Amino acid sequence: MPKDINTTGRWLKRLTQTFTAEPRNRQQLLEILREARERDLLDADALPMLEGVLEVSDLHVRDIMVPRAQMVILHRDDPVSRILPTVVESGHSRFPVMDEDRDDIVGILLAKDLLRLCSDEARERFDIREFMRPAVFVPESKRLNVLLKEFRGSRNHMAIVVDEYGGVAGLVTIEDVIEQIVGEIDDEFDVEDDQNIRKEAERLFLVRGVTRIEEFNEYFGAHLSEEEGFETVAGLLMKQFGRLPRRGESAAIDGFEFRVTRADRRRIDSLRVVPPRDVTPPDGHAQPEQGESHP
Repeated sequence: MPKDINTTGRWLKRLTQTFTAEPRNRQQLLEILREARERDLLDADALPMLEGVLEVSDLHVRDIMVPRAQMVILHRDDPVSRILPTVVESGHSRFPVMDEDRDDIVGILLAKDLLRLCSDEARERFDIREFMRPAVFVPESKRLNVLLKEFRGSRNHMAIVVDEYGGVAGLVTIEDVIEQIVGEIDDEFDVEDDQNIRKEAERLFLVRGVTRIEEFNEYFGAHLSEEEGFETVAGLLMKQFGRLPRRGESAAIDGFEFRVTRADRRRIDSLRVVPPRDVTPPDGHAQPEQGESHP
């Protein structure tokens, strides 16, 4: 059935007037964009991104940064035998390198640069100073839209966040900023949609936050409590913290170590899990598809 041309014309006229009339405000603009979505002039993905663009200009670095206590940091004097396990276990691609003082970040190490350490000779001659890139520092009060512009101009992907006294407050990456606009960006550390639990290495697993506690217990042979109101692993972890934890925060429950690998301000998306030594999940355990019922 063809659209009512007159109705569409009136709506477009209203849209034009909204952008040109005075006074203009954020709420007016959002209402027009949402009405455009209702009329199918914007698709379902475009509206959240437009809202994200508007929100970015109101957010500051402190709102999305990884706090200092959750940063994975390398020490400049650490031997390669200590650095490599840290890099592998964390799964990050960039690492702040600190001197003796935790507030003295002397550079950034890229995990990909360590690929040059394939031979024993290269590891013996390793000097982290030859691998470090310069660190970029930004105040925690900087707006995200300004930071994104600076990231694009400098081609840096990570910045160290400092407080008003010059101390390290945390870190922020370009991915953190972009995710405020487009939503979560999946990477190799996200669990596939068709599986809730995935073995990554010996005694290292990735678990989706929506995994039911019953399924988790069945997989690991565990006995995590299925309390009323908490049916998922994410819910159990939120109960443990008493709040929604942020990325990088960890907690121990019944001998299992849970570390949040991806989360936003609404939910826990995925976690890295290290089971107790006396728990050995079977290799090749069948992964139930999302939505599959359990007996």
